[in-house]
Amino acid sequence: MTASSDLRPPGLSGPALAARAAAVLRDNDVGALVTASPKLYPHMWSWDAAFIAIGLAYLDVRRALTELDTLFAAQWSDGMLPHIVFTDADGYFPGPDRWGTDDAPQRPATVRTSGICQPPVHAIALRRIVAIARRTSPADAELAESFTARAWDALYRWHRWLATYRVSPECGLVTIVHGWESGMDNSPRWDDAYAAVEPGPDLPPYVRLDTLGVDDPGERPSDAEYDRYLWLVEQMRRVRYDATAVVRNSDFRVGDVFSTALFALACDDLVALADELDLPVTREVTDLGEWARAARRAVAEAADPRGLAHDRDLRRNRPLRAPTVASFAPVLCGALPTATESRLLDELAGPDWAGHPDFVAAVPPSVSPREPGFDSRRYWRGPQWPVVTWLFSHALRRGGHTALAARWREEGLRLVSDGSFGEYYEPFTGEPLGSTQQSWTAAVALDWLCGEW
Repeated sequence: MTASSDLRPPGLSGPALAARAAAVLRDNDVGALVTASPKLYPHMWSWDAAFIAIGLAYLDVRRALTELDTLFAAQWSDGMLPHIVFTDADGYFPGPDRWGTDDAPQRPATVRTSGICQPPVHAIALRRIVAIARRTSPADAELAESFTARAWDALYRWHRWLATYRVSPECGLVTIVHGWESGMDNSPRWDDAYAAVEPGPDLPPYVRLDTLGVDDPGERPSDAEYDRYLWLVEQMRRVRYDATAVVRNSDFRVGDVFSTALFALACDDLVALADELDLPVTREVTDLGEWARAARRAVAEAADPRGLAHDRDLRRNRPLRAPTVASFAPVLCGALPTATESRLLDELAGPDWAGHPDFVAAVPPSVSPREPGFDSRRYWRGPQWPVVTWLFSHALRRGGHTALAARWREEGLRLVSDGSFGEYYEPFTGEPLGSTQQSWTAAVALDWLCGEW
């Protein structure tokens, strides 16, 4: 049988791919921010912005720092970084009126945002940008370091918000109150927890716009899923996004192993930045170290004997056992003993996952093809996501697994080599799905092409 990779047209060369990626970031730049994509996502998303800033650093360090500055300017007074910072663009739902955060006293008065957060990858991005700037020029290094000294407190307050309001006292995992907060919106991880969410009869009516921005609406979440998504937003809106009331009242309350692993890494990186710049933040660094250790411990305690970590439904006090790429969260943060971690990486790189013999590119899918619910085209239910591959390859490199990190960098570039920079990809054909010209996909491609790996 002919391998699926043999049926795909040859990809762009490295220089051509880099030029195309740079063009995507420039074309999606609307001034103070780069939109997530030109068609489907015309605003700023929190964790997208972190990756986008890394890519921008290869083009202009000052512009990369502006990206983060725009996000930090939208930080709520309690410390939360919101998951969407809205531009004036129309054509996205739910927009700022549906979120209703204008009535939230914590929201900054000068910008409209959503009322939830996304994974805390921002310190990871900033440390990467500082490293890029130091290789670029002394002037860029000074620029990045002075920005870091100024922005460090905003990141600390963001981490403190998570530690204060979102770290579960029951299991130590970072709590999410909406699947959107995980970044993996409709992953099978959340099916059981969402099944317990019953939208009220007073859910305000709505018209979806996301299905109009893709060629195949079947790639997007279903209408029933969207009812649940918007009911959770309605619950938060009715308590004016008070951080304590949101967690207490939400019909969806889950300990997220993937976000917790990233929280551990981000705390480590914020400590490292403070140490490198000799910032006078001794007490804050102590806090961050404690939060990182507690996060790793929580991820380890969420793992089964094989090492696969399970999210936890905190409303019903039981694990959520749907196996997805997030189950490998322990390898992101080094939460497990070396032998267990090695076995886990062998499984993730093996034929049930990244090493499936029929994949175009040998990178992890969001769900294994061996799973009954695998769907190769539907959002977080099977496709491959370049940004997830970047996260794993970055974490593996810093954890000493350099050979696998380099291999996934190479395979990640193979996946995006057509230059369309899809939001996600069909694993067996390499077809770009969702929105093309996706900024964070272009950004991680630039880092793979131009960074030290």
